[in-house]
Amino acid sequence: MFQDIQPHVLKNQNDQQRSPRPGDYVLIGRQQQVLLINGTLPKYEAVTADWAFTADQYQYLLAVDQAAFFWVDVEAEAKDQYTVGTTRDFRNLTPAWLAFSSATAAHLAWWYDTKRFCGHCGQPLHPGATERSLVCAACGQTIYPTIMPAIIVGVTNGDKILMTKFLSGYNHFSLISGYTEIGETFEDTVRREVFEEVGLEVHNIRYFGSQPWAPSHSLLAGYFADLNENVAIELETDELAKAQWFQRDQIPHNDTNTSLTWTMIEAFRHHQEK
Repeated sequence: MFQDIQPHVLKNQNDQQRSPRPGDYVLIGRQQQVLLINGTLPKYEAVTADWAFTADQYQYLLAVDQAAFFWVDVEAEAKDQYTVGTTRDFRNLTPAWLAFSSATAAHLAWWYDTKRFCGHCGQPLHPGATERSLVCAACGQTIYPTIMPAIIVGVTNGDKILMTKFLSGYNHFSLISGYTEIGETFEDTVRREVFEEVGLEVHNIRYFGSQPWAPSHSLLAGYFADLNENVAIELETDELAKAQWFQRDQIPHNDTNTSLTWTMIEAFRHHQEK
């Protein structure tokens, strides 16, 4: 999956902070827009040659092996060989370890970008001294990186699995998914989302795996669940265009195996669901 970058190692601890050096990567931009050079993130040596950022403008984010990722908090404006791209496209970067680490770094940069002031008293927030946090010196409010929990569920009925299509955006079949509400367990979310989206009830909810998904700032938890009763689908049409049962040998294929969704679909296709 997307996060499987071995033998490379993601180092996201806050105590790994250091100054930038040649070979490091730099995210330049705000509001999930970033400057790219030849379709990828520029390295520190190129940035220092082409831009006049001061040392304190480089915000350390994380590292993979010996390469660190930094954020420069300025508007992304095209210049010479630099073009403006979106951080949501980082999942398409190559090699795979650069895609995952860039997307994760962008998730952190988005958090810093959108959490500039205290939501309690309105004063500026400052990085915490030890842990990864932002602290208000005026009222003591402390906040931590935003991670939105969500579920993906493969609803099964014997040798059939239920697949859905969104009204817009992603144009392939996928599985039912949704964000966890306050006070819900993941299992509660599975039951609610299945009922809301297709009007069905499920049991035997079993965990499959998880995935950090930086493009939506989420942590995804994947489950399989068995259909309670073979009744008609009642499709929720605000978000979904279609819901359809597929036999294992009739499941459509997709062009990626990086997502938890398609890892689960392929597991069901090959009788490997838990």
